[in-house]
Amino acid sequence: MTFTIDTDNNISVFSTQEEAAASTTNTFESFANQKELTQLASTWPAERLVAIWNSLPGVEPVTTFKTAKAGAAKIWGSIQGLGEAAEPAKPKADKKAKGGAKTAKAAPAKGKATKKATPTKSAPKAKKSPASEEKPKGIRGGSKTAQVVVLLQRKNGATLPELMEKMGWQKHTVRGFMSGAMKKAGYAVESFKSDKGERTYRINE
Repeated sequence: MTFTIDTDNNISVFSTQEEAAASTTNTFESFANQKELTQLASTWPAERLVAIWNSLPGVEPVTTFKTAKAGAAKIWGSIQGLGEAAEPAKPKADKKAKGGAKTAKAAPAKGKATKKATPTKSAPKAKKSPASEEKPKGIRGGSKTAQVVVLLQRKNGATLPELMEKMGWQKHTVRGFMSGAMKKAGYAVESFKSDKGERTYRINE
């Protein structure tokens, strides 16, 4: 995975450096691991590290870091969720569901049952979860990707403020998710401005 951070401190995640370059028009710096992030952080002013950390969702704001290395370590740990969300599903994960919790999360047995639903005994169960029928192969029911898909499949899509509120994300997290995780899941996401001038995202069927 390759992470990018632009001049506005927006962090996005991509599968490769080439994909990052193709998807990002703003000037950016990239890093693939904690060591590379630490090297970048050593060239930044202390205020930028603090600003980046305080902009991440779910963190406790700080006013300073003892060292650039310490700040980079905390930032790296916090953005791992973004990287995991962008990872493609493993096709053989369902066959190893009994191996442990991590494998089960990637592709639980329930997802397999839904794909094979028939008009017989399985039909009533399929009707109870219509949203799950719309999920493509490899997306775990109830995951962040599945939740976003439901919102974006609506006729008018979902606005940036709405996604931020529903998912508890900030602007840069939404943008990174659209260009990273949604693309990896096989969705073509359309970005446009609504009649009210709000940035809106919608899945192109």
